[in-house]
Amino acid sequence: MSATIDGPDFVALQVRDVDAAAAFCEQHLGLRRAAVSPPHAVVFDTKPTPFAVRELLAGTDLADGARPGLGVVLWFQTSDAHQLHEQLTAAGIKILTPMADSPFGPMFSFEGPEGYTLTAHGG
Repeated sequence: MSATIDGPDFVALQVRDVDAAAAFCEQHLGLRRAAVSPPHAVVFDTKPTPFAVRELLAGTDLADGARPGLGVVLWFQTSDAHQLHEQLTAAGIKILTPMADSPFGPMFSFEGPEGYTLTAHGG
C-alpha cells in the first residue's frame, strides 16, 4: 500500500509585511489569532484548516508575477457572503469578481493582503 494525503492541513500566504497582512485579516475578515504563532508568521484560529500570513521564504519575489498566487484559488467560508461583500466594499477593498451564485452558495472574489485574490462563499 502506498502513502496518501488527506488534504490541506495548513495554508499560508507569503507576504512582505506580516503585520499589515495580519491587520487586514483581523480588521476586514474578522479572523482571530491562534494562541501560538512562530516568530515569522501570524497564524489564525480558522477551522478546519489553520490559515496564516508569513514572511517571504528565501528566493520568493512577489514582484515576479502579475498577482501573487496566480493560479491558486483560495476560498473562505463565511456565514453571510452578501454582508461581507457590503463590508469590504464600504471599507474600499477592491472586489475582483462580482457576487454570483455557485454550488457552494453566494460567492465573490476580492483583493486580499498584498494583492492576493481571495474568494468568500456561503450564507
